[in-house]
Amino acid sequence: MRMRKKKNLDVRFERCASVMVSDPRAVRGKWREKFGNDNPIRLEIGCGKGRFILETARRNPDINFVAIEKEEGALIMATEKAIAEELPNLRFLSFDAAALNEIFAPGEVSLIYLNFSDPWPPNRQRKRRLTWRAFLAVYDEILEEEGAIFFKTDNQRLFEWSLGELCQNGWLLQNISLDLHKSDYDNIMTEYEEKFSAQGYRIYRVEARKRIEKNLLK
Repeated sequence: MRMRKKKNLDVRFERCASVMVSDPRAVRGKWREKFGNDNPIRLEIGCGKGRFILETARRNPDINFVAIEKEEGALIMATEKAIAEELPNLRFLSFDAAALNEIFAPGEVSLIYLNFSDPWPPNRQRKRRLTWRAFLAVYDEILEEEGAIFFKTDNQRLFEWSLGELCQNGWLLQNISLDLHKSDYDNIMTEYEEKFSAQGYRIYRVEARKRIEKNLLK
């Protein structure tokens, strides 16, 4: 379901300019300068209304976070919350995940969060899934040598398909959970996750790491 268009978006985004990156291509290779420190950079693709990334940034002041969201209604809600909290280690932008190598230099990102990405159910739309091999190739390029993807979803079919896609493309799978909320993993919920887990949906999670031997063969 599409979110209703929010009112006065231009004015509201202008008020949030301090946490927005309006020209991310100009920051490529210079993200640490943008934050004013040498801390690691983590990226969430599809941050929604921002619950996960805001709490993660609060808990980790020594890490820089970049949150991407294409839906303007969700993005403005996330940025307004960030403005209210004055988190210096968090920035937002709207951008296409397929072209992330245009705004991040090789090895510039330490970790990528994929939380409850759109499953695009018909198999013919698999190329639009954020765990499709073309996206994985982009992630591989921008992640540092020992970088990782943390992926979670409530969609079992997407999860199983994604595990196969990751394995086939040389990623090392670790810490797989088939019922995250019954596990011992430290977990910060998204808005979506809280809603559907309350309805009894099981949450699936995996960490996918770049294989060192794969990097040596490049």
